[in-house]
Amino acid sequence: MLEAVGSTWAFEEFGQAELGDARRTARLVAMGARLEGRPAGKVSEAFPASAEQQGAYGFLENEQIVVESLVDAAGDACARRCASQSFVFVPVDGTSAVFTDPHGAKELGAIGTYSAGARGLKVLSAIAVQRDGVPVGLCAQHLWTRPSERPDRRSRAMRSVEEKETHHWVDVIRATVARFEEEAPTTRCWFQLDREGDAWPILQALTDAKGHLFTVRSSWNRRVRRAHKMGTLRQVMASKPVFGGQVVEVPEGPNRRARSAHVTIRTARVVLDLRDKRTKRHWPLELNVVWAHEIGTTPRGEEPLDWLLLTNHPVESLADALLVLEGYALRWRIEDVHKTWKSTACHVEDAQLHAQEAVSKWATLLFTVALRTERLKHLARSTPDLPASVELSPHEIRALLLLKRKEKKRTETIPNAMPTIGQAVRWIADLGGYTGKSSGGPPGSITLKRGMDRVTAGAEVLRALDEGAAEM
Repeated sequence: MLEAVGSTWAFEEFGQAELGDARRTARLVAMGARLEGRPAGKVSEAFPASAEQQGAYGFLENEQIVVESLVDAAGDACARRCASQSFVFVPVDGTSAVFTDPHGAKELGAIGTYSAGARGLKVLSAIAVQRDGVPVGLCAQHLWTRPSERPDRRSRAMRSVEEKETHHWVDVIRATVARFEEEAPTTRCWFQLDREGDAWPILQALTDAKGHLFTVRSSWNRRVRRAHKMGTLRQVMASKPVFGGQVVEVPEGPNRRARSAHVTIRTARVVLDLRDKRTKRHWPLELNVVWAHEIGTTPRGEEPLDWLLLTNHPVESLADALLVLEGYALRWRIEDVHKTWKSTACHVEDAQLHAQEAVSKWATLLFTVALRTERLKHLARSTPDLPASVELSPHEIRALLLLKRKEKKRTETIPNAMPTIGQAVRWIADLGGYTGKSSGGPPGSITLKRGMDRVTAGAEVLRALDEGAAEM
């Protein structure tokens, strides 16, 4: 049995990984613990010590260790953390990571337009998010490469599901459901998908996940079966009276300013006419629809918030409709993770590994670290009074207290008692250079990453001293 050493998070995340050898699992836990406090895109920056660096490269380049084993370990750990909850929101979204590969030696695939020549990995992930907005962990993930050359121009509609990237969405949904049925059978997943999820194979996979919930933002003005004739989804929704109103907090994003958006809400029960263009088969799918449209708060130059949401959650009251909106709004959490993974903390695209499988394993490790960073950030905001020990190891807490006492302000008093998670995260950010003056907002991923670098280094020294004292 592998013993828990160092980071509590790393042991919980990877301590039960099935890699064929306990020494490999121990190496994975050690790598996770180091990356937790010192994430970096380059292996040499994350593991500056020669022995650790050699061990990390050996792990990543070991062909007997596959990326699916890392995803399985993290996914099982996430489901176990969710087991006490009645439901969790599960945003599912894709992104890509671009890597330097001028000669194609890394066997990476095309990213973006083929004419641009960028190469990298496509990534589709499902994460769990508590209702209070705190990320829990990675549920499932697929990494793949697109063909390096442009495929034939055969009509996309004539390809089977297995020939399209749609099948990755279906596989991730099914993997998440299977994982929760095994590790958290009383917890329901409430999947949250953006417009890319509005495809009949994905809607069918979500419908087939009996006992679980989903919300998908509509991308198409789909055909709707009515009593005597066909209609369209937006035509039907426009005929419905306004059900109520709500304020939705919109975070800053690409081409999107942060704001409090005022939306009107309409709801309906509809029967969609799904159609497989390849086989020309039609079949009905009965769902609820919640339409939220922004009125009067859209910044100049931007499009108003317009969410046409398909869901299997009951919508019998305004409270039901607001819960659907609440869940979809938390889909943005996965975008935050992508940003932390690629730019603000982990810098995954700086990786210089030489093989696709090694890059994939490294990317997955850093993805879990990005999730952990986002979890710390949101725990401090949503449940600041919890003890710091819910996320930080004893050595990390001791190191944090020592460092904070050394650098505290004259007006600050650092108690000997266990700090709250809110205090601990603020102190970590302080150590990372956070002043609160630039934005006035709570600490973000960059200052938390810098602070954790220092806390982790101090925790390693304290751990070494304790181990040395025990051996004397």
